Amino acid sequence: QVQLVESGGGLVQAGGSLRLSCAASGSIVRVNAMGWYRQAPGKQRELVAAITRAGVPNYADSVKGRFTISRDKAKNTVDLQMNSLKPEDTAVYYCWGAGARVYWGQGTQVTVSS
Repeated sequence: QVQLVESGGGLVQAGGSLRLSCAASGSIVRVNAMGWYRQAPGKQRELVAAITRAGVPNYADSVKGRFTISRDKAKNTVDLQMNSLKPEDTAVYYCWGAGARVYWGQGTQVTVSS
């Protein structure tokens, strides 16, 4: 089993920055890609950014140039640096890991005020 625990959400003004962190524990060898999804009220959960075990990132078009994903394999963590935040970035952000199955964190709220 794999456990994913997020931290770092909160309230920030538009244009500000936040850094999310996700710590993985358990059967880490089962996790290949890791990343972040988000879900805003009334909307479907969407991919924000992901990174492979080899360190290759992938971003949603809406966050390219503003968000940066990084992974520390030694520490089993994946971080999301979010800059130039917009009100439309407001959502619950979920850490995600994929291997033989998909793993989810409990989610952390990010609120961007205008």
